Amino acid sequence: MKTTKQPRLFGIRDSIAYAAGDLGCNMSFALKGTMALFWTQVMGMSAWYSLLLIIVQVWDAINDPLIGSMIDADKRKYKRNKFLQYIWVGSIGLIVGGACCFLPFPGAPTWAKFIIFIAGYVIWDAFYTIANVPYGSLLSLISKEPADRASLSAWRSIGSMVGNMLPMVILPFLIYNADESLNGNMVFVAALVMGVLGFICFQFMIKNTEIRVDTELTVNEDQPKFNVIDALKNFVHNRPAVGATLAAMGMFIGMQGAATAVSVTFQIYFKNTQISGIVQLFAMIPIVLFTPLARKMVVKFGKKELSVVGAICSIIGGLGLFVITPHNTNLDLLIYIICQLVYSLGLGVYSTVSWAMMGDAIDYNEWKTGKREEGVVYSLHSFFRKLAQGVGPAVALLIMQGMGYVNNAVDPKTGAAFIDVTKLSWDFAVDLRILVAALFLMSAVMQFIGLGLVYNLDKKTLAKMNEELEAKRDAE
Repeated sequence: MKTTKQPRLFGIRDSIAYAAGDLGCNMSFALKGTMALFWTQVMGMSAWYSLLLIIVQVWDAINDPLIGSMIDADKRKYKRNKFLQYIWVGSIGLIVGGACCFLPFPGAPTWAKFIIFIAGYVIWDAFYTIANVPYGSLLSLISKEPADRASLSAWRSIGSMVGNMLPMVILPFLIYNADESLNGNMVFVAALVMGVLGFICFQFMIKNTEIRVDTELTVNEDQPKFNVIDALKNFVHNRPAVGATLAAMGMFIGMQGAATAVSVTFQIYFKNTQISGIVQLFAMIPIVLFTPLARKMVVKFGKKELSVVGAICSIIGGLGLFVITPHNTNLDLLIYIICQLVYSLGLGVYSTVSWAMMGDAIDYNEWKTGKREEGVVYSLHSFFRKLAQGVGPAVALLIMQGMGYVNNAVDPKTGAAFIDVTKLSWDFAVDLRILVAALFLMSAVMQFIGLGLVYNLDKKTLAKMNEELEAKRDAE
């Protein structure tokens, strides 16, 4: 439906509001990296956690495309925008859903722990999808200008960084005991507080978001009804969406797949969990430095071109992580930090334009098929990201279990078995350090394949696509 009200000009208010949305998402999402530690070291589920994590991905397989197609098929008229309405609902559910993932009942029977984990994860994941899928789709509706989208993507990265950095630095001082073990009760409290903070961020974003791209211009009664099977086929044939998704999966294997291994490495190899957040924060410096330059560099070089260079840089950093000095952990920590800086420099280049690349992929779908299908395109992208976030840690944990990360102690009060990190061997710690390097290198290689070999919207092709889409919309 057309409106006579003229939208305000795109500006910093739009970028900050959009950043607040990802800050809200990450307030809920940031503790997911702690989930494996909580369920193995506190709840004693080391023998079952990997299997349970894979099982809940089946829910993801149903949940993400289902909700995405539901949003696309929703033709009801909302006061402002249907995406904003779904985000509002999701933001409320995340307060409860996040805390449900960390209910601290280590003495409960195994069957009860199964129910607690699966129910908590399903509740959290459903509301996260309801908020996150339409949030990602909004980028292509706030502005159609490539530079504006690059700015939104860069600011989203800032929101993501802040949403990760605050918990990353503060939480290790709150949720670990003096002997480097995890405090389950404090993890639950932190999850509840972060859910409330996320809700506040979402409300700020909703209030300050302006929709400028009228996608309802192509909707009329003669159009065929939405078909989710056709939408899935369109996604598979959407090379930019597939390439960006493969790169994102690689990114999250590095960020989430290695998260458990990195956390345990700081517990037993570097023996300093408090510094772990500071080290990871230090590694984000390249991302922070690059973000203000993203808009100008995208205009000059192009998103694909920049991100490929970033992937090569990450591969170099990943290779460097294999250089270890196990008999001098101080020197090894220095090597680790330097290589993480190099790896993060490449990751920073890609992460600041990754969401803009998905916005372009949604336009590509419209360019090739005549249908935008924001919800399905983004929800499938989100599904595969979350698949990497789930399967990555599960596979890493299975490898760790094969190396010796299994229940090795019994709580004298409850009789429940759990992992006591103080009893893990030094040989295990060294092997774990090598595993971390392997996971980061695999992450960088996947990014290079997705961005360099699959994603096909270079600067020239993107300009042609935008020109033809604009002419088509003007003619309707």
